[in-house]
Amino acid sequence: MPYTVYVIELSKKVFTENRKFREANPQFNGVLECLYVGMTSKTPQERFKQHKTGYVNRKGHKLSANIVEKYGVYLRPSLYNHLPPMTRSEALKMEKQLALELRRKRYAVWFN
Repeated sequence: MPYTVYVIELSKKVFTENRKFREANPQFNGVLECLYVGMTSKTPQERFKQHKTGYVNRKGHKLSANIVEKYGVYLRPSLYNHLPPMTRSEALKMEKQLALELRRKRYAVWFN
């Protein structure tokens, strides 16, 4: 099953309202956007919808990120469309790699 790494823009409120997010992003200067980087076996559009609706699976596990449910604005395909579909283990590595690359560019980024 192929996996996709995706990026969601978050409201900048996340930076002022969420201490953990702020502490994870000391490089952020307020100019660029706040972002969430994730990976999925679904389409990025389906996954974004799950985040925004607080998706819970059949076993009762919440599979949406609270930070995206509360602050997610929209997908940012220009930041991930260059990435090919990949295996789950490749996507786990790429999720972190892309998140850290975006932080180096001075975005504020959250990833799991």
